[in-house]
Formats: sequence, C-alpha cells, structure tokens
Amino acid sequence: MILRRPVMDIEAWNPNNPLKKESWRTLLTLAYQSLGVVYGDLSTSPLYVYKSTFAEDIQHSESNDEIFGVLSFVFWTLTLIPLLKYVFIVLRADDNGEGGTFALYSLLCRHARVSTLPNGQLADQDLYEYKKDGIESGNKGLGMKLRSTLEKHRVLQRMLLTLALIGTCMVIGDGVLTPAISDIEVPIACIILVFLFYLQHYGTHRLGFIFAPVMITWLFCISAIGVYNIFHWNPHVYQALSPYYMYKFLKKTRRGGWMSLGGILLCITGSEAMFADLGHFSQMSIKIAFSFVVYPSLILAYMGQAAYLSKHHIIESDYRIGFYVSVPEKIRWPVLAIAILAAVVGSQAIITGTFSIIKQCCALGCFPRVKIIHTSSKICGQIYIPEINWTLMVLCLAVTIGFRDTKHISNASGLAVITVMLVTTCLMSLVIVLCWNRSVFLAICFIFFFGSIEALYFSASLIKFREGAWVPVALSFVFLLIMYTWHYGTLKKYEFDVQNKVSINWLLGLGPNLGIVRVRGIGLIHTELVSGIPAIFSHFVTNLPAFHQVLVLFCIKYVPVPHVRPEERFLVGRIGPKEYRVYRCIARYGYRDSLMDDVEFEKDLVCSIAEFIRSEVPESNGSLNNLENEEKMAVIGTTSRQAKGVRMWAQDDDSDNEEDLSEVTSPTELREITSSPQVPKKRVRFVLPESPQIDRNARAELQELMEAREAGMAFILGHCYVKTKSGSGLIKRIVINVGYDFLRRNSRAPTYASSFPRASTLEVGMVYHV
Repeated sequence: MILRRPVMDIEAWNPNNPLKKESWRTLLTLAYQSLGVVYGDLSTSPLYVYKSTFAEDIQHSESNDEIFGVLSFVFWTLTLIPLLKYVFIVLRADDNGEGGTFALYSLLCRHARVSTLPNGQLADQDLYEYKKDGIESGNKGLGMKLRSTLEKHRVLQRMLLTLALIGTCMVIGDGVLTPAISDIEVPIACIILVFLFYLQHYGTHRLGFIFAPVMITWLFCISAIGVYNIFHWNPHVYQALSPYYMYKFLKKTRRGGWMSLGGILLCITGSEAMFADLGHFSQMSIKIAFSFVVYPSLILAYMGQAAYLSKHHIIESDYRIGFYVSVPEKIRWPVLAIAILAAVVGSQAIITGTFSIIKQCCALGCFPRVKIIHTSSKICGQIYIPEINWTLMVLCLAVTIGFRDTKHISNASGLAVITVMLVTTCLMSLVIVLCWNRSVFLAICFIFFFGSIEALYFSASLIKFREGAWVPVALSFVFLLIMYTWHYGTLKKYEFDVQNKVSINWLLGLGPNLGIVRVRGIGLIHTELVSGIPAIFSHFVTNLPAFHQVLVLFCIKYVPVPHVRPEERFLVGRIGPKEYRVYRCIARYGYRDSLMDDVEFEKDLVCSIAEFIRSEVPESNGSLNNLENEEKMAVIGTTSRQAKGVRMWAQDDDSDNEEDLSEVTSPTELREITSSPQVPKKRVRFVLPESPQIDRNARAELQELMEAREAGMAFILGHCYVKTKSGSGLIKRIVINVGYDFLRRNSRAPTYASSFPRASTLEVGMVYHV
C-alpha cells in the first residue's frame, strides 16, 4: 500500500550492536571483502605511476636521482595521506559508521545550524544518532565564534554546501574516469567495462567475495616481485625512502619535477574510497586491510620497481619505464593476465563510493530522486542505483573511446582525486572544531599540514588542464549544476509551502465538521511541511466539499543522521481540538535508511496514531492547548519495536485463513477493543497493553479510528508545478522554469507515491509561483 518492499529488514538493524562490536570472524570477513571493493584502485596504481611520472617532464638518468626522488615522494605520499590522514584521522570522523563528503557535511549540520533546508525540529535533536558517541557538541572561545559566524551568515552556509557538492561531483567524475584507465586496447577495454557495470546489480557483498581473491593474488604478486627485485638488483634501495631524496629531486629537476608530481599523485588514487565506502563495511575492517595488507604490498612494489630501474637506464621496450618491464620475463604473461583482472576490479571502489554519495545527496535534497536498491540484508549501506550505474557506463565508454590515451585520462583522474582530498581536508578542519570540540589551533595545523601537501599536487595537476585535466572539471560542473538546481528548486518549493500554509484560525472557523461532509475512512494527505496546514488542503476542500472522518497530514522527512531507530520513527501530534480528528504524523528517516515494508508501514502508521491517543495526557475539552505544537508531538515507535504499545490485528473478509488471535495477544496482559459489527473491507482490532483505565473520550476516539480504518484509506497527493512569479530575473527563470522543471519531470516519483493503490489515490494539482 505505502512504500516499496525493500530487500533488507531495516527494522532488524540495531545501533547498539555496531560492526565494531562484532566478532573477529565478521571483522575479518569484512576486511576480506573490502580488499575486492575498496582497495582495487589504490592497489593497481603501480601499473602506471612510474610510467606517468617519467612520461615527458623528467628523464631517468645514470645518477638515479630522479628514480630515487620519485620513490621517496611515493613512499611519503602513501604514508602521510592514506595512512596518517585517512586511516588514523578522517575515518574517526565517521557519521555513526557512514563516511564520505556528505557524512562530514551532515556532522556539521547537526553540530551547527548550517543546513539550508528549513525543516529541522527540536525533537530531531533527541534522536539516538543525532550526537555521535564520545563527541561533545559544545564550543568555547574561538570555536564558539566560528560556529555563531557560520549560523548568522547565509552566504557562508551556501559556500559550505557548495564545497560539499564540489567534493561530491569530483567523486562522481572520478567514478567516470577511473574505470577508463588501463593499458588495454580500446575495443577490449569497452567490452570489459560493459561487463563490469553489468555486474553491479549483484551487490557489494557478492562482488567483494568475487573480486577479493583477484586483489589478494595481485597484491601477493606485486609484493613478491618487489622483494625479488630489491634483493636481486639493488638491496640498498631502502635508502631512497629518506626525505632528502625529495629535496635532491626537486633541486635537480626544478619545473619538470614539479610538473611530474601529477604522475606521482596517481599512487594515492582510490584513497578517498576508504572513507566514501565506509558504510559498506566498518571502520576497523578497512583499517586492518590497509595497514596490514595493502600498504606494505604497495611499498614493496614501488621499491622493487625502483630497484630494477636503478640498474637499467636504457630500456628498449614498448613498456618504456612502466610496470611490466620490471617483471621477470618468465612470469610476465601470467602477471599481465592478473593485472588485467586487477585493473577491472580497481574500478569497483569508486563506483561503489559513487552509489553511496548519491544516496546521501538524494536524502538531503541535493540530487533528483533515483531508484535505490538495497543489495544486502545485513549491511544498510550496500546499495545499487541503476540510473547512476548506466550513466557512469555511458560516460566511461565515451571517455575511453574519446581519449584512447592513458596519459590524458590519468591527468584527469589525478585532478579529480586531489580536489576531493582538498575538500575533505577543509571540511575535516571544521569538524575538528565544531564536532570534536578541539582547539582552532589544531584545526589550523591539520589544514596547513595536509592542505599544503595536497595544494602542491593540485597545482601540478592543474597545470595539465589542457592535457586531459579539463574533463573532471567539465563533468563536475555539469553535476554541480544539476545538484544546485535541484536543491534551489526544492528549497524554493518548501519556502512557498511555509509562506502559504493555512492558519489554525481558518481551520477553527470551519467548525468540528470542517465545513464539509465527513465520509467514512481515513484520508492521508501527503505534505512536506513539518508544521502548519498545507495550502493543498485548503485547495482541495474548496473544490471538493467532502472529506474523511479521520484526517492525517503525513510527512516523510529525512534528518541529517545515517539511521533513525524504529522506536524513534514517528512524531505524532494533533491539529485542532480532539473532536476534529485531524492528526499530524511525521515519519523520520536517516540518509542511509530504506523505507519500510508497505503493509507493515500501514499498520505502523495507524498504530502510531492509536498509541498517541492512548498515551495522550487528558486535557480540558475544547482547550486551545490541544492545537498543533511542535513540543507536544509525541515520539512513537513502530509496531515491531513498540512491544508495550498499541498493536493492530487486521484481516480481509475474503481471506480463507483465519488467524488465531491468541497467537498475537496474551489475554492476561492485553485487552482488546473490537469495532461495531458492520460489513467492512477489513476486520480491524486494536490490542492494548494492560494499563490504568483509559479515558472514555480516548476510548471513543480509538473506536472511531478503527471504524475509519475498516472503511479504508485514501491517499491525497499534491502534484506541484513550480514556476517563477512575474518580475523574476532571467537566471531565476532559467533555473526554475527550465532546469528544475526538466529535472522534476525526468526524476522518479517519490517511492511511497508510486506504491499507492491507484484506485484509492487522488492527485491534487497546484502551481507554485516562487
């Protein structure tokens, strides 16, 4: 009836038992899977780092200053960025187990009022995950001044959102470029890419088990070859790990060495995936896999290549100074086969990260609605998005066919990677102050240290703008335009709802019958407002003078947390006096939650209202204190988690299977209220827990709610057309009338809307002039 049936059982998820408390077997299993998903791109970087670095800007000389300098840069870059920054610092800034650029933005939105969507409520701050365990939200001194400055200036809030969106768009751009990087012939590469994107619908956990053996074999090969080359060709190559060789390298090569940093940068491509894919695994599993398997294997591989090249200065080979020339000739072809498989797997990390970050954007109103499929019944973050998958495939094929050159694609990927890292560094500096409550000095040290390193690589990548680096900029601009247009239109639409909501006095003026005929049943009116009466309601009753005996203003709202516990799902309140039978119900979801099962959701919705009626504190009849008030909305859990609350038993009249009510209730603990004998569509019973005597008026209200549910439920959906009002500027008219309208017409309808029975659904159209 309402909402699609997901693959996973979101109600079975329990935040009190996170993955970090799971057994070592589970932890090692996730670490094993992460090798095939998270580290594919990072692990295949030895294939092209030296080749890209020595492509044009510098030459490999007899003194070995260049090769040793590059090795020193590679070693310290791998140590400082993936290991120190991400593994030991950034991964700790997870949003209750979720990572990525928008996870950092979500943390900032909770600890400071910087969100641009005005649908926040005080009740949201009481959610279990609203404040991260072990992190204080208070600020003092400069931290307090920084927070107040961000909250006062709307321009700074928009700049913060734009920064998060830029990082998101660059991740998507990297998702297009990374699968295209390979030394394989174009036709074969295209076939492999189509096959790779086809496999995505099987889910992260299955792909992890399939791809992990490939990556483990690949890591074993490159580390073993590296050890062989070190001992066979140059056992003293370890001396090049000294930072002194970086100084010698830059002193000798000067501008050419600086430009070659764009090739060295490729050694850390895929590092951001450790954070972006965090929701698919766990923090500890990712740390274990990188620290004990990936990092030492990569260091040995790069040292082995440098040891070989230090003794081979004139190489007459098509591979030039690439990876394969350092592979012993007897095993070169088997290693080539493994390398091709590893290159295919290497694309998985960024594709998976793109799915995660797109879902976060959708939930926070920054991306058009897409179909999101949960592929795991255990890990909430493992998802698949068909539209994004096939869009990435088409763009990736276009890049592969258009460039036909690994060098240009590598330049483009390098710029995308380092831009995302810079954005993460900037957001992390704010998280250190606003969320971790650390000193501003510590945040400045963080952004100065890591920002300086990344800015150096960024400048080297940007200098090659015309040699392929323009691609991620162009792709990011297109995606940023889409995201900002959708966010701007969504914001203006919500502001129109707020400005045109109907006053409570208008409702009171209609009287108990609302000035219209009240028919049997429940009328469910969907609205995006969290307070007030939507204009769509007055528009409807003005044109149709009949309505249902029970009205529910229903809102599905995403809050800036990954998950909302089932016992905190609903906010229920009353609009107007009791005799009006008008309620507000807000279903709250985190940006990682899947919407609940349709049939169960119907029961939970009705039972949440019944539980609100039962537990409401009696007040004087007709008191205006019963009017809508956010502070007086009650938090009601779902039926499956509200064992002590009202439960509903319902069965169709034409059902052949009679359910034994004794299996549902215990006569010693629960009492039953049955509806008056009629000929309803459904037979409905509310099962109430043993409690003090229920107020007579509450019992009558429950009786009426049951009768309304038996008569059926109708769904009133607003179909809004957003247009600019007269006198608007040219840019606003283009953004709203052209851009937002195009995205709205081509995006998916809300999941719950498409799941409504067509026979009991009524769409009410309105034009919003914003």
